[in-house]
Amino acid sequence: MRTPLKISAAVAATALALTGLTACGGSSSGSAADAGDGRIQIMVGGLDKVIYLPARLTQQLGYFKAEGLNVTLLTEPAGVQATTSLISGDVQGVVGFYDHTLDLQAKNKQVESVVQLAHAPGEVEVVSSKAASEITSPKDFTGKKLGVTGLGSSTDFLTKYLAVKNGVKPEEITPVAVGAGQTFLSAMEQGSIQAGMTTDPTVAQVVNKKIGKVLVDMRTPEGSRQALGGPYPSSSLYMNTDWVNSHKDTVQKLANAFVKTLKWMSTHTAEEIAAKMPADYAQGGKELYVQAIKDTLPMFTKDGVMPADGPATVERVLKAFNPTLKNATIDLKKTYTTEFVKK
Repeated sequence: MRTPLKISAAVAATALALTGLTACGGSSSGSAADAGDGRIQIMVGGLDKVIYLPARLTQQLGYFKAEGLNVTLLTEPAGVQATTSLISGDVQGVVGFYDHTLDLQAKNKQVESVVQLAHAPGEVEVVSSKAASEITSPKDFTGKKLGVTGLGSSTDFLTKYLAVKNGVKPEEITPVAVGAGQTFLSAMEQGSIQAGMTTDPTVAQVVNKKIGKVLVDMRTPEGSRQALGGPYPSSSLYMNTDWVNSHKDTVQKLANAFVKTLKWMSTHTAEEIAAKMPADYAQGGKELYVQAIKDTLPMFTKDGVMPADGPATVERVLKAFNPTLKNATIDLKKTYTTEFVKK
């Protein structure tokens, strides 16, 4: 796994690889935070993950271009690395989990969600077939190696919360950074992890290949409430607050584009959505990809607005295990804005 120290090189390499894929042309140059010419770089915590599907779909539908924006989408396998690239100024925005805005505020960094794409995590805890008899719920996590996308990522946060909620201390589990997709599947097959948290299309492949089965499903608001005690706003477009305040026109255009996509998604089928996505996103075949989208669709909002009681759920979850946040006073109103999506 790439370390945060290598992030700038990783950003440059990813930008180079994806420039040809961006519907609006895109460029890896101009990452300075001016964006006066409509050039924006957005880092996504895994472009092919269904939980972040609105990012690529907005581009595929031509909505960025319609707003006069030239958006380059970059990809990093873990949200924590995407956050590093935002803080270092390599990109202007991140499509990643909202919970990072609270974590960063506790570290004196002011970042806010400007479009809330989802009101449930979309995450699934899967247990390997080999360990299914010994892990029947998070109560059995003690002494186990549990897969996460990256240490300090949202999957890491949620894994620790599921442990604590079920009477297992964070130090009694071993989180293992295994990414998503093929690296996650391999880790589970080889026994490097006994269970792990991942998203579609990886979940669909785990089940289809009989490598493992679903233990905790948080792809729906109901599943989120059951596992976490409330709505858990997850996938979002978040940006540095200072940048938002000094580039309101650009942020408004981004919000317009994303909200159009969310509305489009709410009136189209999983098959229609899959047909708009790049063919190589259908890892494991088209039918499996359609199923992955169908299973994950309930997590998305239709309007980009933060659910009223969502931030409080996230704060409660993070404070249950995160020593940085435990005694910190978080101003939740500063972690998101509805100014742009409501317009």
